[in-house]
Amino acid sequence: MMRRLLTAAAALVLAPATAAPLPAPARAEVDALLARLQSSGCQFNRNGTWYSGAEAKAHLQRKMEYLEKKDMVRSAEQFIELGAAASSSSGKPYMVRCGADAAIESKAWLGAELKAIRAR
Repeated sequence: MMRRLLTAAAALVLAPATAAPLPAPARAEVDALLARLQSSGCQFNRNGTWYSGAEAKAHLQRKMEYLEKKDMVRSAEQFIELGAAASSSSGKPYMVRCGADAAIESKAWLGAELKAIRAR
């Protein structure tokens, strides 16, 4: 009996985690955020290099997929905090620069865009 319990416990611990996709409403918000970033004409700074909105969108989509596989994100706010605020390799904050405006942290830019999305 004890051997069966230990075997069952080991199977639970060693079983691969099941990835959960982002809930549909949150996914729609993240998709809308990334579409706005892509079409904004703004540039996105990652680890000292400026990228176009389209390049930023592609990068952040990959990070979203990673977070989903790890079941680490359930809302647009969590996506911004865990995937779109800073580099996971360097820890440096991502920045967004639109036109001649000063660059701001992506967390602030994406947060403001999320509020605008929710307001419509």
